[in-house]
This record gives sequence, structure tokens and C-alpha cells, in this order.
Amino acid sequence: MSRRDFLGQPAPENYVAGLGRGATGFTTRSDLGPAREGPSEDQIKAAVAKRSAQLGLTEAKDDDNEDDGRYQDPDNEVGLFAGGIYEKDDEEADRIWKEVDDRMAKRRQKQREAREEAERLEYERKNPKIQQQFAGLKRALETVTDEEWANLPDPKDLTGRTKRARQARLERFYAVPDSVLAAARDAGQFGTAVAEDGTATEGVNKDGTVTDFAKIGAARDKVLRARLEQQSQSSTVATAGSATSIDPKGYLTSLSSMQGAEQSIGDIEQFRKMLKSAVDSNPKQAASWIAAARLEIAAGKPGAARSLIAKGCEHCPKSEDIWLENIHLNDNRNAKVIAAQAIQANPHSVKLWVEAMKLENDPRSKKKVIRRALDHNQESEALWKEAVNLEEDVEDARILLAKATELIPESLDLWLALARLETPENARKVLNKAVKKLPNSHELWIAAARLEEQLGEGKRRPVMKNAVKFLAKQSAMPKREEWIAEAEKCEEEGAVITCSNIIEETLGWGLDEDDDRKELWMEDARASINRDKFATARAIYAYAIRVFPNSKSLYTAAIDLERNHGTKEDLWHALEKAVEACPHYEVFWLMLAREKAADAGVDEARLVLARAFKQNPDSEDIWLAAVKLEADNGFIDKARELLKTARQNAPTDRVWMRSVAFERQQGDNEAALDLVQQALQLFPSKPKLWMIKGQIYEDLSQLGPAREAYSTGVRAVPSSIPLWLLYSRLEEKAGNVVKARSVLDRARQAVPKSPELWTELIRVERRAGNLNQAKSLMAQALQQMPKSGLLWAERILNLEPRTQRKSLLAEAVKKVEDDPILLVTAARILWAERKLDRAQNWFEKALLLDRDVGDTWAWYYKFLVQHGTEEKRADLVAKCVLNEPRHGEEWTRVAKDPRNAGKKTEEVLKLVAETLS
Repeated sequence: MSRRDFLGQPAPENYVAGLGRGATGFTTRSDLGPAREGPSEDQIKAAVAKRSAQLGLTEAKDDDNEDDGRYQDPDNEVGLFAGGIYEKDDEEADRIWKEVDDRMAKRRQKQREAREEAERLEYERKNPKIQQQFAGLKRALETVTDEEWANLPDPKDLTGRTKRARQARLERFYAVPDSVLAAARDAGQFGTAVAEDGTATEGVNKDGTVTDFAKIGAARDKVLRARLEQQSQSSTVATAGSATSIDPKGYLTSLSSMQGAEQSIGDIEQFRKMLKSAVDSNPKQAASWIAAARLEIAAGKPGAARSLIAKGCEHCPKSEDIWLENIHLNDNRNAKVIAAQAIQANPHSVKLWVEAMKLENDPRSKKKVIRRALDHNQESEALWKEAVNLEEDVEDARILLAKATELIPESLDLWLALARLETPENARKVLNKAVKKLPNSHELWIAAARLEEQLGEGKRRPVMKNAVKFLAKQSAMPKREEWIAEAEKCEEEGAVITCSNIIEETLGWGLDEDDDRKELWMEDARASINRDKFATARAIYAYAIRVFPNSKSLYTAAIDLERNHGTKEDLWHALEKAVEACPHYEVFWLMLAREKAADAGVDEARLVLARAFKQNPDSEDIWLAAVKLEADNGFIDKARELLKTARQNAPTDRVWMRSVAFERQQGDNEAALDLVQQALQLFPSKPKLWMIKGQIYEDLSQLGPAREAYSTGVRAVPSSIPLWLLYSRLEEKAGNVVKARSVLDRARQAVPKSPELWTELIRVERRAGNLNQAKSLMAQALQQMPKSGLLWAERILNLEPRTQRKSLLAEAVKKVEDDPILLVTAARILWAERKLDRAQNWFEKALLLDRDVGDTWAWYYKFLVQHGTEEKRADLVAKCVLNEPRHGEEWTRVAKDPRNAGKKTEEVLKLVAETLS
């Protein structure tokens, strides 16, 4: 089959050579006509549509001309609503929708803010700033000595570019004129010339400069005169009634800070010229005249200042400020004349009348001026207040206030002042009239509530309840936060019942049931406590408990408030309400029993526990609390009987352990051993029972049975770290270091990543003298657990030299986040370096981080014994007793020693502090 060659075939339709690379046809000189052009735009669109139809594709919509009504601007409506009018109903609808949007946005505000904060912190952690990246290198610079700093070489220009430019500048040459050479020759010579009239004396130097000795002398005299005037006017200006202070926001504030007359002469002259130009160009501007007068005062020329301000008053007679400035710059006698002129020009200026009143010395004259002022300004609230303040007779003041409220019915302060001066019955009438004149004022309702409280009717008359209804009807209800602020204000002024009524009626205003009301109210109460407004917080908790009557968290917060800031009776009342609302929550019963035992006696505590038994007959906590009560008060036999009954009625592992511990504390190890054997048959998986059994054998000096107890215990409960530690220490105590090491190796296999086990193994090696092995183990441990404060503390204090402690501590604090053991280690290092203030700050940081670690309290107490005051130590002991710490390596060892049974927290604190080293 023969095919035609490529060049002989006909070209496809609309073919243009090179169209794919952008060619559109061209014409050469040899062509007789233009080359063939490419397809038109319509042809391209048709081809694209044809190809799309072949592929089954739909034609794209042309969105350019689409006019979707959803995206129209509601403020530029067209069509049906083009001629609509924006009325009050529309405004009300927009306001309601806005409140709905705000409510919906506020509903999850806390979660959203917390999420955004977490995302920000995560972003900053993954994308640290350059400053944070070089923080470690910066910190390392503190080890560089002064000598090393001095030996640092200067930076050099390695490119040589600066050196070449400097050399090029030095190699330039210029032609020096003869006048320069002549001036250099005669530079040291001095000559004078006296004019024919003998008035001008000046020295002409050979270099062309002129020395005017007359001007130098005049300047010296001017400086001296300025100094003398400043010294002489410093006292007379004040006595003459002139103002020497300068407005900090004024035009010439900087003049008040000038030092020395020599430095300020030139500046004052320059300012004087500027202000003179401003005054001349616009004499009706009062600010320019005031600034010019104050400049003269700053220059020590009060006479010139008074002259300037007088001219300013002539040009600006309607300006209050310039008249007030003129009054301040003159003495009392002249100031009265000026005040009269000012009031004549401005009879309705309240400031000028008040200033004129202040110029008078006797009360009668002051009253006369104020009354004349009221004739011209009957609706001035400030003038009426001044007039009332001048009255010494209460009846006269009441008459003035009655007249003032008639003329100015919208003044809230005047109504409240009148109500305070009236009798109780008339005060009610006054407040009722005020509410009619000012229906949107909540302050009037609060004043009415306080009036009822003063009359003893605060709890019976529902003033605030009526206030909320009335203000809501008027759409003038303040926000919930504003009501809380008003309640705190009432508490501060002694109106506690009004404070409580405000909270009761307004705390839930604007909150729906789906809002997180309980958390919000608890946050409000905590904020009030931080502001020392405890009555307000108490009212908030009371209202919240009425809404959530079975909330344990609310009762706990209210109890903490009464314990820290209330009386014993308030605390008992709060606990009684808590046990009534939550009778099956043992914690409240135990707290009430403990408070009763501490302040009301054992019998009251027994009654509380008896009531608790009725509500919780099988509660081990209540049984153990009863046992502790009897044991602490010396009723040993009764406590033993209670334990026996508890083992029958509530046979839990805690009851059995308490029974064993009780017998051990009484010194009856045989009875304790018998009880622990019975308990282990019932609860073989409880590690504390195995530990007690081993400790009893250790007390009896029977190491073999103790070893057997620990060995059986770790096989029964291999995850118990304290049991492994007791087993290891028993072997080390017996002199079997190899066995102790083997026990800890088995423990680390059972509990791989335990800082306590690794630390104990490192200490075993260190006590055995294998320091290198201890360091090797420490490196392995930190590789597995780099964020363990216990391991870092052991390394810093016991394995590394003293000179490396600070650098290691900085590295540890950087890697470990919020570990109290590491913070105490930092405090101890600073203590050893005699940096006592910083050490105390680190101790307090550790306490804020975790108050349950007893070792932190003990170390801080030991520090205060050496370097603190008696008051500081007493405060620390009180806080420790309040927090009742229960953990800590040394704390648990001392507190659980049978010989220390029954000791209080304060005694245990002092015993632990004595054992620390």
C-alpha cells in the first residue's frame, strides 16, 4: 500500500505551523500576501465545546454575570426593599439577633480560647524564635571570665574593602590657600581695638573671627539676674497666689525640667520668639497667651507673665482658661478683681464662679458668691453641690437639695444626697419620686435597699426583687458583672444584707440552663475572694447551692471559704448544710467530725460520727475516723473494739491494715503479726500488707522471716515499687550489696521506667564506693527518663562536683517541667551559695507547685530556722498544718514510724526537718 509523503498530504483544518509554541502566522518578503492566521476566538470556543461533549464533560457556568441575592449587601438592597425605611422594629430585631450571635459565641468561649492557646504554644514550640534557639548559647556566656572577654579579638574586614576605601581617602590631596597658612601663623596672637566713641570693645582675631566682650558681659549679667530673680521669686510667687506648677499636658511642659540658667537662656529666647509670633498672628487664641505667660513664669519673670495674661484677657474675654490662668498668677486681692471682671464677661461660667468662691476666706462670703452664681446658673449641678457643702446646718442643706432636685430632676447625686439627709419615711418618698424622674437608674433601687437594711427591714422587704422587675420592664437592666461590682461596693460600705440581696436577685440574670452556670459562678466567687470581698463570695455560693443543691464542688468551695475567712460557727453551719444535702458523701461527715473534735470536744464528734453511721453503715472511712478519734484521745480499748467491729461489718483491706498498724503502734507486735497473717489470706495482692509484715519482722530483728516476707510479696505484687525498695534496703542493711543490686535489677525488669528504682540502685552503688558505676547508671537512667526531677536532683547533689552544679541545674530546669524535687534542689544550691532571697523564692515556687510533698515543707522550715523570722516560721507551720502533706521520701518514713503515731503535723514537720542533711 503506497502512502503519500508527509509534505504531500493536505494540512488539517485550521492548521497553523507553530501554533503550539505561540505562532500566529507570519509574512516574508517573498510572500505576495499575508500568511494564514490562526483560529478565531469563536472557533476555539466551538472546538472546546465539541471536545467537552465527546469526553462527557459539562460546560462550566459563567459566574461573571451571576447575581445571587444571597450575597447582596443588606444596606444597599434593590428590588422589593429598595424603598424600605429602617424603623425601630428593625433596630430591635437587629439588636436581638446580635445578642443571639453574642450568646452563641460566648457559649464555647473558654474551650475555644483554651484550644487557641494550646495551638499557639504548640506552634511556638515547633517554630521557636531565633532568640529562643540561641538561649542556651547565651546562658553559657555567663561562664566566660572578664579576662576571656578582654582577650576576644576585634572583628576584621576580611574582604579588604574598608581598608582600600580608607587608603583612598588618605591619598587625596587638596591645595591649601595662603589665608589658611597666615591664620595658622597668627593663631596664638590676641589683639583689641577701641572705637573712637569708646563704647564698643571687641577683639578681632587674625583668623577672621570677632570676640564681642560687651555681649559676653551682658550675657553674664543676664544669667546672674535670672538666678537672683528665681531665688527671690521662689517664695514670693507662692504667697502672692501665683501658680508655679506647669500643666503636664501643656505646651511648655519641658521647660519645668530645665537644669541651669545657662542652658535655658537660649531655649527661652527661642520659645519667646515663637510664642510672640503665634500671639501676633492670632491674638484670639487663648492657648498662645497662656503658653507665653507660663514661659515667663518658667524664666522667673512673674511680672511679665501677669502683663501678658492681662493682654490675653483683653483679646479673649470669653475664654474661661485664660481668666483662670490670670487669677492663678495674681495675689488674692488682685485675683478677686480679676475674677469679678471674668464673671462679668462670662456670667454663665461655672468654673469662674467656683474659683471666685475659693478666693473668699470666710464661709459667709463663700455662700454669698455661690448664691449669686446660682442666680445665673440655676441648673448647674456642680454649683448646687458646692452650696450644699458650705452649709453647716442639716436643715438648710436639706432645703437646698430639695430646691436643687426640683430644678435638676435628672441629677442622681442630688437625689441620693437628699435621701440621706431625710428621715426614713421621707427618704422613701424621696426615692420614689427619684425613681419616677430617673426610671433607668439602678443606683436609686440600691439606695432604697440600703435604707430598708438600716431600718431593719432588709430581709422582709423585697426591694431588689421589685428593682429587677422594674428595670427589666424599662430595658435598663445592667449586666451581671455590674451587679456584682455594686454588691461588692455595698459590702465595702457595711451593707451586707443589701449585698446578699443583690446577688440573690441578679446573679442568674441573662444566663440560660445550657450555659455553664456552675463554673461561671464559682469563678465569680473566686474573683470576689481575690478582691477580699468575702460576703459577696458567700452570697454567690449560697445562690449557686440553691440552684445546684447536690453539688459537692460548690459545698467544698463554700466550706473552704468559711474555713479560711469565716468564723467557727459559719464553718459548722456550712458543714451541716453539706451533710444534709449530701448525706452519703463521707468526706463532709469526716470534716464536720474533725472540726467538732478540735473545738467542741470528743462527745460532739462522736455524735456526728453516730449520725454518719446511720447514713453510711458500711463506710470504712467513717469506721476508721471513729477509731482515730478514740485512739487520739486515749481510749485505746474502745478503739480496739471499734476495729474489731469494723473487721466484721466492713472487712476491707484498709480496715485490716489499720488494725495491724494500731496493734503495732501499741507495741503488740505478736498481735499485729497474727492480724497481718489473717489479712494476707484475704487480700494477698495488697502490697502494704506484705510491707507491714516485713517491717514487723525487722522490728523483731528477724531478718530471715523479713526477707521471706518481702520475697513472697514481690512475687505476689511485682509492680509495687515501695515493696522492692524495702527488700533491697533489707539486703543492703544485712551487708549483701550484691543481693541488693540483684533485687533492684529484678525490680527494674518488673517496672522498667521507674525513677525511684533507678535512683535507689545508683545510691546503692554510691554507698558501696562505686562512683563510676553510679555515674554510668545515671547516664542510662537519664537517657530513658530525661524528665525525672528525682534523677537530676541525685546527679546534681551527689554525683557531680560542686563547680558544675549550676550549669547542670540550668540544663535540668530546661528539660524538666514543674518538678518540686528539682525546685527544692535549686533552692538548696542557692542556699549553700548564701543567696538567701533567691533560695526562698525557689522554696515558695516548689510549695505552690505541689503542697502535698512533705519534704518541701521540711526543707523550707529548716531554711527559715536558720535565716527566717519567728513570724515567718509560724506562718509556714500554719500553712503546713492546713495542707496536711502526706508524701515525700523523708516525710513518709518519719510519719509512718510507729514511734511517731499520734503526732500532729507540726511535730512531724519539725522531726523531718531535724533528720534532713
